[in-house]
Amino acid sequence: MSNVRRVKGWELAESLVTDEALYLDRRRFLRASTTLCASASLGLLGCASGRPHERDALTPEALDTPDPASLGPVEFGIEHPDAFYPEAARNAAFAVPAGRVLATHQTAASYNNFYEFTSAKKSVWKKVGAFQTRPWTVEIGGLVHKPMTLDIDDILRRMPHEERIYRHRCVEAWTMVVPWSGFPMKALFDLVQPLGTAKFVKFYSAGRPAQMPRLKASTWYPWPYHEALRMDEASNDLAMLVTGLYGKSLPRQNGAPLRLVVPWKYGYKSIKSIVKIEFVAEQPTTFWHTLEPEEYSFLSNVEPTIPHPRWSQAIERDIQTDQKHETTRFNGYGEFVSSLYSA
Repeated sequence: MSNVRRVKGWELAESLVTDEALYLDRRRFLRASTTLCASASLGLLGCASGRPHERDALTPEALDTPDPASLGPVEFGIEHPDAFYPEAARNAAFAVPAGRVLATHQTAASYNNFYEFTSAKKSVWKKVGAFQTRPWTVEIGGLVHKPMTLDIDDILRRMPHEERIYRHRCVEAWTMVVPWSGFPMKALFDLVQPLGTAKFVKFYSAGRPAQMPRLKASTWYPWPYHEALRMDEASNDLAMLVTGLYGKSLPRQNGAPLRLVVPWKYGYKSIKSIVKIEFVAEQPTTFWHTLEPEEYSFLSNVEPTIPHPRWSQAIERDIQTDQKHETTRFNGYGEFVSSLYSA
């Protein structure tokens, strides 16, 4: 990027960044149930069936937000507060989008989609106490010249960390602005050197029934959670492997110790708690697309003109401010990614 600072249309003043307590996370999508209940007041669908379905995300919810100062680090999902974490200078090219505010740390760490623990977004932080993030290794293989298994602390020391403020957009039509710390995924490519035959990158989350209670309770899901990107998407500068939030190590409810963030796509593409990365030649399966291909496409780019089968994507609600905004194509990052889909 040029040394000359250019203000993008999706940027906001730093003072407007979502506060540290307001970050929200991915994965809140529900498998479409066989019974659908119409919601006349919103023109959206709610559900009542044997399988849980989240309520309409455009409807305000009271947040059960804890005060991090009143909780120990383990209770708030930060298992190793004294462990090494690299300094990550803020990249000024990524600022708060105009008209938005930065979520607080408190909000971001207490409103999450993480189905391995619970489908209740406001309670994930209460359910992660048994989840262990050390020791932790990430296996990287498939169609690469140099397959390897890296310890998370080795990743923290070897990768060039920085902080980026990204807009996070859930498929359920809520949004928030979050300061992530981590590194571009393409930096990992330099280590493993993908083969020319690699066309996709597949990611796998941890699957630990003893530590993740819903793996036993929700056996109809194709655990472990898995996602994928095309190679050109994964190598785009915006695609980020994240290890931190608000300048601190990533809380467990936010996907510790390593997660993916692809800000121009719906949040469920940003897989959490990664244990394996595999480079493959053919388009692989993904978790939600396997369950409901008509509702959750493989690409899953933010597209306001393409509604979800059960609600519109034209309007989104900012969790921090409870204000509604018009959805922007590619979540406002079209300048960087639209060329990937021009064909």
